[in-house]
Amino acid sequence: MTAATQTRYRVGGMDCASCAAKIDTAVRRMPGVEDVSVSVTAGTMTVHHDETSNLVAIEKKVVGLGYSVAPLAGKAVPSPAEHQHDDHGHQCQGNHDHSHNHSGHDHSAHDHADHHTDHKHAEKDIEGLHGHDHGPTNGPWWASKKGRLTILSGGALVAAYALGHLVPSIAPYAFIVAMLVGLVPIARRAVMAALAGTPFSIEMLMTIAAVGAVIINAGEEAATVVFLFLVGELLEGVAAGKARASIQSLATLVPKTALVEESGQTREVQADSLKVGAVILIRPGDRIAADGIIVEGESAIDEAPVTGESTPVRKGVDAKVFAGTINTDAVLRVKVTAAAADNTIARVVKLVEEAQESKAPTERFIDRFSRYYTPGVVTVAALIAVTPPLVAGASWMEWVYKGLAILLIGCPCALVISTPAAIAAALSAGARNGLLLKGGAVLETMGKVTTVAFDKTGTLTEGKPKVTDVAGFGFTEAQVLSRAAALENGSSHPLALAILERAKADGFPVPPAAEAKALPGKGVRGRVGGEAMSLLSPQAAREIEAFSAEQDTQIVAMNDDGKSVSVLVVESKVAGLIAMRDEPRADARAGIEALRAAGIGAVMLTGDNARTAAAIARGLSIEPRAQLLPEDKQRIVRELQAQKQIVAKVGDGINDAPALAAADVGIAMGGGTDVALETADAAALHGRVTDVANMVVLSRTTMSNIHQNITMALGLKAVFLVTTIVGITGLWPAILADTGATVLVTANAMRLLGWKGARS
Repeated sequence: MTAATQTRYRVGGMDCASCAAKIDTAVRRMPGVEDVSVSVTAGTMTVHHDETSNLVAIEKKVVGLGYSVAPLAGKAVPSPAEHQHDDHGHQCQGNHDHSHNHSGHDHSAHDHADHHTDHKHAEKDIEGLHGHDHGPTNGPWWASKKGRLTILSGGALVAAYALGHLVPSIAPYAFIVAMLVGLVPIARRAVMAALAGTPFSIEMLMTIAAVGAVIINAGEEAATVVFLFLVGELLEGVAAGKARASIQSLATLVPKTALVEESGQTREVQADSLKVGAVILIRPGDRIAADGIIVEGESAIDEAPVTGESTPVRKGVDAKVFAGTINTDAVLRVKVTAAAADNTIARVVKLVEEAQESKAPTERFIDRFSRYYTPGVVTVAALIAVTPPLVAGASWMEWVYKGLAILLIGCPCALVISTPAAIAAALSAGARNGLLLKGGAVLETMGKVTTVAFDKTGTLTEGKPKVTDVAGFGFTEAQVLSRAAALENGSSHPLALAILERAKADGFPVPPAAEAKALPGKGVRGRVGGEAMSLLSPQAAREIEAFSAEQDTQIVAMNDDGKSVSVLVVESKVAGLIAMRDEPRADARAGIEALRAAGIGAVMLTGDNARTAAAIARGLSIEPRAQLLPEDKQRIVRELQAQKQIVAKVGDGINDAPALAAADVGIAMGGGTDVALETADAAALHGRVTDVANMVVLSRTTMSNIHQNITMALGLKAVFLVTTIVGITGLWPAILADTGATVLVTANAMRLLGWKGARS
């Protein structure tokens, strides 16, 4: 079997559902092409093809339809379709290489410099024949070719009315000319689409209706209908441009320049030229130009542009920072860890664009429905036009007119765009609030989830221990912490770091320690201020001195709360206890309660011991399952699914890979890491537990919006179908209804761009 690869393209000028459908149909018919995914909102196309496919011919086919096309930089890679679990519906989140999700194709296969020159000539040849504006829709609408064509058509219609009023005898001809101004480009597009395999395009319905109207002496209405059609397309283009810009605007958050330090000198360079390993200087108030690690300095970082988190996060040496975030109050030196094309914002934009190519089940159903719907509309319109005159001797003029109006009412534009417009807006809004959902299918499934299975460490908890209790016996809290920190100073053990962090936070001094030595499996010992002391586990401390009843009681209580206890022994006497635990995230309880309020159950799956798991679970009111291996977590997910549960698994994307892959939706928790962005179906970029509930809310809000859109699209058509047959409405109200439905559906979908989600 020939290996399948995928190639991604940037396609210019797609601004409506019919554009995507025509490109999809044309490319899908090309030799070697196995699948095509086209996103109107992202302006991209992904082609899954084998090695026999001619990429140059594919690109020329798209250019032949009147669109600009350029391969996205990268290397052709195996198609993700080859890496799916046999027993699982979505892409595997196991330990596979997911880098292929973000690739273009190998430029070595052919000389792009040559055939892109051909593209330019082809585009010039087409511009004269092609009325559809396939240029960018980001600028003023009147500056686009589509905008100019609409203005020209409107001007011609006004001129025809004026001439018809001044010279009534030439009015019919004036309106025919006005109609042709807009119709000729539309008709050419219809012919191109038909030749490419889409005979029942919206443009073809429009052309048939307009020509038919002229034949029955309704030229004035035909010209009006053409103008209204162009207005509707223009509005679609503007809306699509805004939706596209909503996520791509993230890219503008990264500054254009950066200050690089080399050999003690600082110089300004272009941010996109930064190399991995370079050290950049970030001044207070500056946006950070690249993903990196702080090597010097400490400051509060405003991460709202990336995560939506409104409160700045304090970060110091060795902490990760992300491109586009803002350094607020101190100079930082940051070592670059990712090139411009691979920074957090670039990856989020790229992943959202790819997600918009992934169709939801509802969208796929609408696409299939429309393939039968449009030919059906043509058939019904033809029957309405000819049946009454043939069967009942009714007026041909009247019923042909009604048939043409039905043809226009049946334009499926509003129906086809009802789902992708809402999904694109929701994906963009989610990304801007730190919620990355990889595709419409994930977005739709998230709202159906009935149980969420959480990992504990790093998901429900912070992922690192913190000092929770300090008890002194003849020593103050400050003395216990200072001596313990002195012994642990320089250690990288998580418990040592917790003690040092607490001493620093409380402002306690950390005196120097002499003769410090690790005791494997027991703790550490040394001399502080001339005193011999040790920081030991309770078992090791018992070997030096027996605990009092009070000390034993405290240690047992701390252990029952899932805490690790270290015992400070000074000169062979127990001086104090320090309890540490990986504490729940600040919003963990609120996140679980939000899920419960939405009717969704929650369970904690952890490899930790049962006592620690039970202690954390009690505080969060969640059911614990402890001492689990990765395969045990996967088994539990399968058991829940066997009970007809729709399961979301939330974890770190590595240890939980089998369970993430088995779940209906795998969600990675993390601040923009490679794992969080690439291994799961979704990611909560700022690591808030409440954002799992936010994903559910976003999904349900989106599906409600889609149902509203479908109701509006079909409802308006049903009303005007009846009013047209009974003779109340005619041609131009029919197209106005279709345009109005498209505008209403698009505007309703765009409301999702303002979605913010709940904050804990």
